[in-house]
This record gives sequence, C-alpha cells and structure tokens, in this order.
Amino acid sequence: MESTQAKPRGKRGQGTVYLPKNSRNYWYKFSSNGRVVQKSAETESRREALNKLKAEILRHANGDAVADDRVTVDNLYETLLSDYRINGKAIEWAERVWNIHLKQFFGGLQAKSVGTDMLSRYIETRRSEKAANGTINRELSLLQRAFMLGYEAQPRKVARPLRFHRLAESKPRQGFIEQKQYDALAANCSDLYMRAMLCLAYSFGFRKAELLTLRVSDVDVMTGTMQLRDSKNGEPRKVALTQDAKNLLAACVTGKNPEDAVFTRGKKAVSDFRGTWDKITLAAGCQGLLFHDLRRSAVRNMVRAGIPEVVCMKVSGHKTRNVFDRYNITSERDLAEAARKIELSYRQAKITESAEDTPKAEPATIQ
Repeated sequence: MESTQAKPRGKRGQGTVYLPKNSRNYWYKFSSNGRVVQKSAETESRREALNKLKAEILRHANGDAVADDRVTVDNLYETLLSDYRINGKAIEWAERVWNIHLKQFFGGLQAKSVGTDMLSRYIETRRSEKAANGTINRELSLLQRAFMLGYEAQPRKVARPLRFHRLAESKPRQGFIEQKQYDALAANCSDLYMRAMLCLAYSFGFRKAELLTLRVSDVDVMTGTMQLRDSKNGEPRKVALTQDAKNLLAACVTGKNPEDAVFTRGKKAVSDFRGTWDKITLAAGCQGLLFHDLRRSAVRNMVRAGIPEVVCMKVSGHKTRNVFDRYNITSERDLAEAARKIELSYRQAKITESAEDTPKAEPATIQ
C-alpha cells in the first residue's frame, strides 16, 4: 500500500497530483494555454496518477486534447453548417436532414456519448420508418463529417472521429428514355412550365432542384444562355441553349421581374409538380418514369452525340468520373450498334487485305 504522506511539489508548469479529502482516487491539476485543467485520475495509485498527468500535459502540448468535453452534437453540426457556408456549398439539404431526422435523435447529447450502439439504434429507427439504406448512409455521413471537423479543429472539440459501417445499397437505377418517348411526353405537356422543364432536363441533365430555384435574371434570351447558380455541387455553371430551350424559356420569362421564378403556375412559383408529372407519364405510356431519369438520358445522349466527356460533365454538373459513368447507361441498341461497327471494321480490313494480296497487272509494253 502506497503512503499517503505529502510528497514534494513538482516544478512549476509540470502540474501536480493530489488526494482530495474523503476521496479514494487521486486527482491531477495543471495549466494549459492559460486554462486550468483539473480532473480525477480515476486511480488510487499515485504513480499511475502521475503517468496520467504527464500524458495529459503531452496531449495538450501537441494539440490532441479536447478543449471542452461538454461539446454537444448540436455544436458539431453547427460547425458543419458553417463549413458549408464558408465553402459556398448548398446548405439546404444538410439543414433539412438535421431538423427532420438527426436532431430528434442526437440533439442535446454530449458528443462523447455518441458511439456505435447509438448509431445502430438510429439505423433501426430509420429503417422502421421505411428509409432506404442509401438515405441512411447519406444522413450518417453528414454526422460523421461534423465529428471529423470537430476532431480536426484546433483545439479539438472531440477526442476521436465518428465511425460507422455503411449499409449495403441497391444498384443505381438504370432508367432512361429514347427520343420517341420524349416526344410523347412533350406532346402531353399542357403546362408551359412543365414543357420547358422537360426540355431542359432531357437536353442538359439539369436536376429538379436546380430548375425550381432558377430566376429570370439567370436566363439571357438575347445571347441564348442560362446560368445555374444553385447547383448541388456548389459551383455555378453556364450553358448555351438549344433553339427549343431558348424559345420555351423566352415564353416563361416574358413579363416577369429579374428576381421572379422562371417556372410558375399562374403567379405562384412551382415547388412541387409530382401530380403533373404522374399525369403526363401515364398519358405518354411511361408509367414509373422518374423526372431524374431525364438526367441519365441527357448524359447518355450527349455521349452518343460525340460530345467530349469533359464537356458533358461540365454541362451536367458531374464532378466525379465514377458517378458520370454510372449515368452513361448502355442500352441494347447501343450494344447492337457496337456489333455493327465491329463487323463493319472486319469487312473493311478484309477488303484492304484482299486488295494488297491481288497482284497488280503489268503495264502494257508498246511495240
């Protein structure tokens, strides 16, 4: 048993360990950056308490220590939203995920209390709400990013990053339409806004959210261009319009102010068109087609047209090649066309080979 006799104080700045009255465990105390750190060493051994003291001093000196272990998940998520604002990222989705799903489960909790057990309970809760694995993965990725920003902060807000095992996701949807189906959809669009959105989505692969936030000032009918300022990847992009898109947009913006929405139903900005979309897909014989399938169709059509892929990615707003390749869907017609081109190349090679093997006639000699 170790003696409880008072020990000589250490050198100034090296901290101290002590045994409080009516306590079995030693405590340690030191100063770091003008702040006093005082905690229980959770041990009855003075030697072990000294070792913990030294380790804590070293962690603070290296910037690895947590400044305040009372940091909440709310604090970390606000850091994430701040990062979105600083880097010009679209913040609406991250705010919506927090307010609708994450906040009711993690809001008010201290960050240090969040671990794998709590993440598993969240996954079970969201699955009971019929959320898809991909949706749950995206939600927890936001939480994971918030913890990582807290871990990388100086001084640190959390002692460790947050880890979770990603759930298996279903294969990406393969939906797309051909020109004949597009023509049928266009023929059944009685609303101008729906006809214009259909054209832009099928021609350029614009996302629904990008179109719904489009303002009149973003469209330049004179030069035949438009600019998307509120894009998913956070980067604005400008495109030259086809004649059909130019005519439709000109009709949509006529008589409106610069800050008015381009797509309106009467005088009200369009925010949800699912009912209209269901009606025209049913009338065109394309039941089950998603508006997002037009984006896949646009990527595929641009590649078919021989547009360089780097240009296709700039138009559609894809930042990573793997996602772009996933959207560039191959159909049976593409495979048949590839076989036709291969067979044609074989025939051309045989014709060339036959021509090279045929002996050339000797020129006639004039007597």
